[in-house]
Amino acid sequence: MSVKWEKTESTKGILRFTIDQDTVKKGLDKTFKEVQKTLSVPGFRKGRVPRQMFNTMYGEEALYEDTLNNLLPEAYSKAVEEAGIEPVDQPQIDVKSMESGKDWEIEATVTVKPEVELGQYKDLEVTKQDRKVSEDAVEQNLENKRQQHAELVLKEDAAEEGDTVVIDFEGFKGDEAFEGGKGENYSLELGSNSFIPGFEEQLVGVKAGDEKDVNVTFPEEYHAEDLAGQEAVFKVKVHEVKTKEMPELDDEFAKDVDDEVETIDELREKIRTQLQEGRENAANETVEDEAIRKAVENAKIDEIPYVMTHDEVHRQMDIFLNNLSNQGISPEMYYQITGTTEQDLHRQMEVDAEFRVRTNLVLEAIVEAEELGATEEEMEEEIKNLAKEYGMEEDNVRSVLTDDMLKHDIAMKKAIDLITSTAKETLEPTEETEESEVSEDQE
Repeated sequence: MSVKWEKTESTKGILRFTIDQDTVKKGLDKTFKEVQKTLSVPGFRKGRVPRQMFNTMYGEEALYEDTLNNLLPEAYSKAVEEAGIEPVDQPQIDVKSMESGKDWEIEATVTVKPEVELGQYKDLEVTKQDRKVSEDAVEQNLENKRQQHAELVLKEDAAEEGDTVVIDFEGFKGDEAFEGGKGENYSLELGSNSFIPGFEEQLVGVKAGDEKDVNVTFPEEYHAEDLAGQEAVFKVKVHEVKTKEMPELDDEFAKDVDDEVETIDELREKIRTQLQEGRENAANETVEDEAIRKAVENAKIDEIPYVMTHDEVHRQMDIFLNNLSNQGISPEMYYQITGTTEQDLHRQMEVDAEFRVRTNLVLEAIVEAEELGATEEEMEEEIKNLAKEYGMEEDNVRSVLTDDMLKHDIAMKKAIDLITSTAKETLEPTEETEESEVSEDQE
């Protein structure tokens, strides 16, 4: 086989290769045997037509197309391997010569993986992360648990924010009731912002037995177009007003909340430990994300072929929809619930698709530069971890993942670990970073 690779653009080129005459001859013989089975020629039994007779009647060229289709995949793969290129899309094949008795000459226009020029990816400076858990955060978490275990008790006094009212309601636009605007014995916590703006505030001060007209204006972006931006009146009847009766923060409360603790102090300590673990994990993830982003930004990649971002979009869509399917939600159900379409999901996945492709390319380049690999022990450990994560038998994991896939994934994780473990938290947080951290603490 003769192979020549000529790069014509940054990610495209022409791969010229031949299929030698011996391989062609064997291929033609095999094709003829298949065709021979179906031939019906007067004077010959079916499947017994001699090769010479076939060539005389139809010409040997009649076998060329099927033979080429049979030989091309393997010939192309060998040419790619010999040329040392990494195609990312199906080639455009151009047959240059199929002369009888000579090697067949093929040209393939091939889109290849772009070259990566690595920049700095070790010892990167990243933003300092606050890993401390404040006592306020512990007490807030404890208060949230107290709120969750509060009991609702009837009250005769007027409803206040935080109270729950049990109501009947019906919405009218003008004199006509509108669809979806009616409810009976609905429990509404005032201040929960679960109804449209302005509704809950007008029920502060009501008592059981009251009737009240609540005037509202629907938001401009409201999902029902016939109500968006429109004024409406809800006729409300109050059946009950309930208030939260908060439990005491004592040892009995602690045991009710968590059967693994005996005292309120033990509960506080457990909360502090859990928050600390969460804080550490969040900080480590932030460092990892920032370090990887900088490593990618420091690298030079001339051009990303469209097919790579296109494939990444569809890969992410498949992962997303498969996760929904595991929860019993079909794509059609998801689109109906969210009021979106497949095209909307495609556009959503497009946002970060190119960066994800660039990230993978940089990580693969680091794997090659650092000669990262995977041992048999590491592959076995990865299989065990995957089996546990997805609730599968280890043999089932082995059946769907090849050794090459396992080695690739392990090596990529090592590249991520190399970037992250050498990163140094030296940069002071910006105002935006601090605001984000405050928001996370409040959650």
